[in-house]
Amino acid sequence: MKTIELALTQIGTKEIPGRYDNPEITKYFDEIGYDGTKLKDETAWCSAFANWVCKNAGLPYTSKLNARSWLNVGERVFSPEIGDVVVFWREDPQSWKGHVAFFVRETLDYIYVLGGNQNNQVKISAYPKHRLLEYRRL
Repeated sequence: MKTIELALTQIGTKEIPGRYDNPEITKYFDEIGYDGTKLKDETAWCSAFANWVCKNAGLPYTSKLNARSWLNVGERVFSPEIGDVVVFWREDPQSWKGHVAFFVRETLDYIYVLGGNQNNQVKISAYPKHRLLEYRRL
């Protein structure tokens, strides 16, 4: 639950269109060991956000910017709880691309997650269940 509480403090943080970057987003990169001045807020930042949340919550994290790196942290669970990590595939289940966020709730067809880079901001969004790779508990 620590993850949700911390992530909620960032709700509404969004990219700045154009040549300027939101310092809140570049902070996520800086605080996990990347140079935020070299990574723009248009860089895929869902994993940077998840890393920032977990690091600041005192939980294990990947230090990597790819969403699928979260498949190697914590343990796989089949009945998620609020705050568990959720990893989705993007484009194709076999692709290297993905999305990572924190579990909020689910319905028959959707998983609601709180994460970064969801429509270019930190927010709660619904993702189709068929795109789920794994739920992970830290």
